Amino acid sequence: MAHSAAMTAPAASRRDHGRVRIAFTGLVGLVVVSALFGLCAGRFHVPPARAFEILWWGLTQPAATVDALDERIVLLVRLPRIILAMAAGAGLAVAGAALQSVFRNPLVSAQVLGISPGAAFGGTLAIALGWWGLALLSMSFAFGLAALAVVGLLARIDGRTEIVTVILAGLVVGALFGALVSVIQLMADPNGSLPAIVYWLMGSFGTATWERLGLAAPGLALATLMLIAMRFRLNILSLDEAEARSLGAKPDRERWIVFLLVTVLVGSQVAVSGVVGWVGLVIPHTARFIVGSDNRRLLPACALFGAAFLGLADTLARTVTTTEIPIGILTALVGAPAFATLLRQHYKERHK
Repeated sequence: MAHSAAMTAPAASRRDHGRVRIAFTGLVGLVVVSALFGLCAGRFHVPPARAFEILWWGLTQPAATVDALDERIVLLVRLPRIILAMAAGAGLAVAGAALQSVFRNPLVSAQVLGISPGAAFGGTLAIALGWWGLALLSMSFAFGLAALAVVGLLARIDGRTEIVTVILAGLVVGALFGALVSVIQLMADPNGSLPAIVYWLMGSFGTATWERLGLAAPGLALATLMLIAMRFRLNILSLDEAEARSLGAKPDRERWIVFLLVTVLVGSQVAVSGVVGWVGLVIPHTARFIVGSDNRRLLPACALFGAAFLGLADTLARTVTTTEIPIGILTALVGAPAFATLLRQHYKERHK
């Protein structure tokens, strides 16, 4: 019997590795399909073969002048937009998974820490003042960071920070910045900045350009890659605090490093595309069903799945109707029912 069990364990491990390898292959394929669909679909349809030809031409001759209409659409309009949407989707999904591990709570996202409302207020204030580009990015990041700092001050009691107090402080700070956004909307010019603020808050990648991608990409890429690099530490942080300390972790310090990286990521995303919700909740849950809860697999899977999901959602947002649907509305319409279904399934399995 012991010999049989010893033989079964390696076989089970090989089957698990094979399943995960197939899952990651499928996710990479999904990213490629989503990107290709985004490049080809739209009012001006570009055949896949022609899209590949244009991409190859753009890569091999970057200094060449873009004259043809389909070349301009693919290289100057759709390509920066799909890259930005996918980078944002990957980052938001990884941020959600990281926060859920730190808090040991599957319902946590950047909104809970007050980061998203803070960044939204910064962006709203910038638009009301007529500031765009780097100024908008700076304001979003600064107020996202300010929200995190206030949460840190409120949550630190007697030199310690408890997870429950961080969540409660985040809810308070998020409500405060949400109210300040409403104040800005109330005071904004109804014929000028107010429509821009309302549309921006609903989320959209419609203004994506290579310049905007250049503004957002450093923060999105750096924070996402650093969170993925911390995936083993996140496994430790998801343990009980005493157990994590016994394994050499410094939970307080490492949690705030995660929070800071999430702030950089969310601030960069909000600045260029407004508030995009649900990605950080739905994608980690779905990815757990595919690859399990180990962050060494979960975070890379979230990055791939988040990129494919938001890339596809953005393409649908601009193609299903004659008027572009704000991406925040579409992710909520898809994400809320999906999350409810996943949550019910999760608790059914736990109580079997």
